[in-house]
Amino acid sequence: MASLLSSTTRDDALASLPEWQLVEGRDAIFRSFHFANFIAAFGFMTEVALTAEKMDHHPEWFNVYKRVDVTLSTHDAGGLTQLDIKLARLIGATAAKH
Repeated sequence: MASLLSSTTRDDALASLPEWQLVEGRDAIFRSFHFANFIAAFGFMTEVALTAEKMDHHPEWFNVYKRVDVTLSTHDAGGLTQLDIKLARLIGATAAKH
């Protein structure tokens, strides 16, 4: 099982991920993505899904038309771990391509 991030490690990681924000009342991070249209949003989600499956670490997400909201937290650890930070970076890189 992955270990929870210390507060210092979490703060350092979030400083390097300025588009992501802490979720109030949870040890989780959130980011909203906006694309040109539904097809681009769905393509982004498909690519992230393949990456997440390989990592065996899956996002919570919500999609309406061209917006995709993503929340990351490691459920079996009860909060943020390095898996979330790694997936956040991969999701950001994927979004940049779409």
